[in-house]
Amino acid sequence: MPANNTAPKWFIIVCIVAIIWNLLGVMAFTTGPVMNTEALNQLPLDQQQAYNDMPFWAKLAFAIAVFSGTLGSAALLLKKPMAKALLIMSLIGVIVQMFHAYFIGNSWEVFGPGGAIMPAMIVLFAIYLILLANKAQQSQWLKP
Repeated sequence: MPANNTAPKWFIIVCIVAIIWNLLGVMAFTTGPVMNTEALNQLPLDQQQAYNDMPFWAKLAFAIAVFSGTLGSAALLLKKPMAKALLIMSLIGVIVQMFHAYFIGNSWEVFGPGGAIMPAMIVLFAIYLILLANKAQQSQWLKP
């Protein structure tokens, strides 16, 4: 009897949610570290300073995280094997970005303990997407 290589409906739903999640990250990127002066001036002074002090490499890590996460999620939906590599790139970008925010920058002081919840969710979701890509690969849902 041939193996069933058809991805279940929940997989498609999770992939769509992942694309939306990552597109929200793209929105945060385009309105965050590259925000215009008018929007920046509306933030509290400590948040303005945090945005102004973000080095290029941290912005680059942010861009890699959200854009490769979006492409990886789309590739997963399209059942492309390259999804896993893109999602791993995204996780690396997330880790580098969060390293800067919490160990070099002063994000903890600026955003407080509540500011740690979203970054933790971002890291966990990035890890989950890699595990999902592994599951898809092992279940042969990805097509070469």
